[in-house]
Amino acid sequence: MLSPSSATVVRATLPVVREHGEAITGAFYSRMFAAHPDLLDLFNRGNQATGRQRQALAAAVVAYAGHLLGEDTVPWGPVVERIAHKHASLGIAPAQYPIVGRHLMAAVGQVLGDAVTDEVARAWDEVYWLFACELVAREARLYHAAGLDEPAAVWRAWRVVERTVETDDVVSFTVVPADGAPAGEFVPGQYVSVAVDLGDGAGRQIRQYSLSGAPGLPTWQITVKRVRGQAGSPDGAVSSFLHERVAVGDLLRLSPPFGDVSSVPGDGPLVLVSAGIGITPAMSALHHLARRDAGRPVVLVHADRTGDTHALRRHLPELRRALPGLRMHLWYEHGAPDAALATLATRVDTGRVDPALIPVPADADVHLCGPLPFMNHVRAGLLRRGVPGERIAYEVFGPEMLPN
Repeated sequence: MLSPSSATVVRATLPVVREHGEAITGAFYSRMFAAHPDLLDLFNRGNQATGRQRQALAAAVVAYAGHLLGEDTVPWGPVVERIAHKHASLGIAPAQYPIVGRHLMAAVGQVLGDAVTDEVARAWDEVYWLFACELVAREARLYHAAGLDEPAAVWRAWRVVERTVETDDVVSFTVVPADGAPAGEFVPGQYVSVAVDLGDGAGRQIRQYSLSGAPGLPTWQITVKRVRGQAGSPDGAVSSFLHERVAVGDLLRLSPPFGDVSSVPGDGPLVLVSAGIGITPAMSALHHLARRDAGRPVVLVHADRTGDTHALRRHLPELRRALPGLRMHLWYEHGAPDAALATLATRVDTGRVDPALIPVPADADVHLCGPLPFMNHVRAGLLRRGVPGERIAYEVFGPEMLPN
């Protein structure tokens, strides 16, 4: 909890910090990277270029301050959990938090100027360190659960043993541990970080990819969509590297599985709703159920641009045979699936997903994964239908958070 004196100051200054939040975090990143250019390797440079990273940091700090003051009704626990899993997948160390704190407070002073008295600086420094201590403690537990003695041990070498072109822009990589040790378990819905050295002076970059195969196998699989730059944004550096330069026999550095969202929650009826490359955790769930709980009733709702862009669809005929309780409802913005997949589907529609038409059995758990606007649209529609919010799980990649 904030001390009473700091709470008074933070409550009085929160509106101005909120108003200038993005300017503060923009100044923060500039200062920190100038002093510690090695930290650029931990941050998505695409999100830095578009401003999404500073928007997310500003929102998180302001939301945490509101949480400490009791002014924010959004539960803070799930937000901390999601950030901690992301940090652990990057190998964030406790020693990096003082660096962030120092440059963040300097940025507050740079943007707000003389308004930042010693009293104001102390109050907001207290906010930061309460936030940081929560994250450090949770991340330490995650490292321990993953069997890691230190954050730097997060990276493990894996060898690519299969490379499968799924669509024009999607490739799956099947990997095994390079040291011959067991692959290890994961929960469907979890992701791994992949670190690549881009070469040509571009440094190292890290991205998260859902595990798209079944747990319990000697191999893991990730499925990567090539990110094409739009509206002036750059092409995805890591996805382009993986598509263009990684072949069978090459080594990749992967983190252990992290992520607080399971795509197989509960043990009753399950509804998996995905769009585009968001199909990956849903496919992991289906593969898992085919091996371990084939009788569970499952509805797969998937949206894509066309039948040809529907990644991992090659697995659906086999999964449909293995899962007698599987119903598939497919939406395509243009065109239709191939004849074989259309025969397997319970329903095929053209256009965008209408949440009112998603079949949701009583007491079903729902898992969402896809672009943020898609998930906001589907989640809002399901809530209007009376589906309890606590039964709707979702995964967000990138700096954004869905509202609770």
